[in-house]
Amino acid sequence: MRLGYLLDSLVRRTPLLRLPKTQRWVDRLTGADGRRWSRVVMRADCERLLKELGPKELNVLEISGRHYGSMGFARYRVVRYPEFDICATTLDESFDLIIAEQVFEHLLWPYRAGRNVYRMLAPGGHFLISTPFLVRRHEEPTDCTRWTETGLQYFLAECGFGLEMIRVRSWGNRDCVNANFRGWTDYRPRLHSLANEPEFPYHVWALARK
Repeated sequence: MRLGYLLDSLVRRTPLLRLPKTQRWVDRLTGADGRRWSRVVMRADCERLLKELGPKELNVLEISGRHYGSMGFARYRVVRYPEFDICATTLDESFDLIIAEQVFEHLLWPYRAGRNVYRMLAPGGHFLISTPFLVRRHEEPTDCTRWTETGLQYFLAECGFGLEMIRVRSWGNRDCVNANFRGWTDYRPRLHSLANEPEFPYHVWALARK
């Protein structure tokens, strides 16, 4: 929907439209609810994949994030950098599921991190990973790597997961990619398309089983 992309451009370029009261009016008119346009499909699919695993039975570790903490896991723990550096160390316990959302693109040593994730998984455990692809560089604190679906699949295989045990997905479209070159764009359901253009992936994600 080109109208959504054009409205985002107009709001960013017009000081009057950036006033709080005006923005609230635009949000109500377009149905904005605080979700990022780029993450709507990715998160919905990741949540679906996790529900298939039976969350109530899982001991879970989420790395540098806590988005999935409300899914009713049996046990849920969060670790953050720099207190915990997944590139350098492991925890002295095993997990049924490890989650890393929008983390691995920032790592200086992603292969080391992937191997450490593999070591911490219990036999039959799962690793859910999501990363951006067509997104501008964002140093938090570094920005290092991008993967396509094929690239992410083979990266995970190199970390120890069998190729046949990896399910990989992606989503994006050119309007979403263009809109997010200038800022993180909120999803406006009445204007923004969730249609997928496979040649313009914004996010790539995978669920791998040990």
